[in-house]
Amino acid sequence: MKSTIPNTRRSFLKQGAAFGASLLAAPMILRADTLGLNGRVGANSRINIGFIGYGKQVGALVGVVGHEHVQPIYVCDLKPDALARGKRELSNRGYSDVVATPDYEDLMNDPAMDGVVIVTPDHWHAALALAAMRKGMDVYVEKPMTLTIEEGKAMVAAEKRYGSIVQVGSMQRSDSAFRKAAEIVRNGWIGEIKEVFVGLGSFPPPVLGPEEPIPEGFNYDKWLGPTPYEPFTAERVLGEYGGGWRRFWEYGSRKNGDWGAHHYDITQWALGRDTSGPVKFTPKGYQGAKYATFEYDDGIKVYRDHPDRQDHMIRFVGTEGDVGVSRGGLLKTTPAELASKPLNPSNTHLYNSNNHTYNWVDCIRSRKAPICPATVGHRTGTICQLAAIAERLNRPLQWDPIKEEIVGDAAAKRWQDRPRRAGYELPV
Repeated sequence: MKSTIPNTRRSFLKQGAAFGASLLAAPMILRADTLGLNGRVGANSRINIGFIGYGKQVGALVGVVGHEHVQPIYVCDLKPDALARGKRELSNRGYSDVVATPDYEDLMNDPAMDGVVIVTPDHWHAALALAAMRKGMDVYVEKPMTLTIEEGKAMVAAEKRYGSIVQVGSMQRSDSAFRKAAEIVRNGWIGEIKEVFVGLGSFPPPVLGPEEPIPEGFNYDKWLGPTPYEPFTAERVLGEYGGGWRRFWEYGSRKNGDWGAHHYDITQWALGRDTSGPVKFTPKGYQGAKYATFEYDDGIKVYRDHPDRQDHMIRFVGTEGDVGVSRGGLLKTTPAELASKPLNPSNTHLYNSNNHTYNWVDCIRSRKAPICPATVGHRTGTICQLAAIAERLNRPLQWDPIKEEIVGDAAAKRWQDRPRRAGYELPV
């Protein structure tokens, strides 16, 4: 970590005389930059991290503690059962001293912390990530990176200002089949791209049930955070892949921000648009449109849930062939030999990461950009959010990817951000 960032462990240790008694009474956990040289992580140092949110999704991320340079020291969740499970699972992995807390502020205020893994619902991503970056930490944040477009802009600015290593959890970028599909497209092996088909599926409608008692020990108001107050129901806070909080517009973009954050991300990567984006979004049903679409300035159209994806998660169609790709290493191309065709030195070689969380840790040590930094996560998140706005308003949107604003629709433009409840303002 950089020595110029305030509130680091380095500055904390200068106050050793004042804290001497307490430091002697407990094990000393040193921040990684303290053990390094000139702000770099030392060869034998540990990177102290905490998990904020310990629901189902953390199961894909907790393996980061297997990295030889990682030391988990906190687990945080507002739900007592999730907190207990996190404490138990990390203890089973050999980390019996992990501190379990319902308050993320404990992590933010601990000068020993180097990084946080944020696995909360979408509406908490930006505030937690920004707070951590202000404290000099590096951040792994689940996809989609933010709830709103303006939050994404704030994340990009903070990443640059603080020099933080931010990895967005678009983990398909660290999958060899998706990387190969993107390289096939980027190198023109299937000709000029005309259409892209992606499969997102659907959620049940966000139906409101009758109010239920708030479980004991659960801080529901804090779970709601910046979003409007709504009566408690178990479904509203449920962390289920097939529904739960993901069903509700207040906390995400429904399937646009769920599978869309994965598949639109690969679409952007393959088309070379990581610093740009589409220019038009049309929702399903508008003037008889059978499929939701978005379109780039060169005419490439991306269709949601169109049957021409041929059971692939993503299918790219070009003038000289096509490539379909799915999880599980499934890659099918026309012509068939493209799937196994090796790249030569003159071809475009995309960022090669084979482990998304380890890539984040390795970049904390090297201070090099990870495979999916905030700049990339923001552009993908913007697509998710614009598709959701078009769906909610049931009308097309024109988007300027350079100015990053909705064009010609003042009412829709207001949805680039959302009001925040008092007490949950976004850190700046």
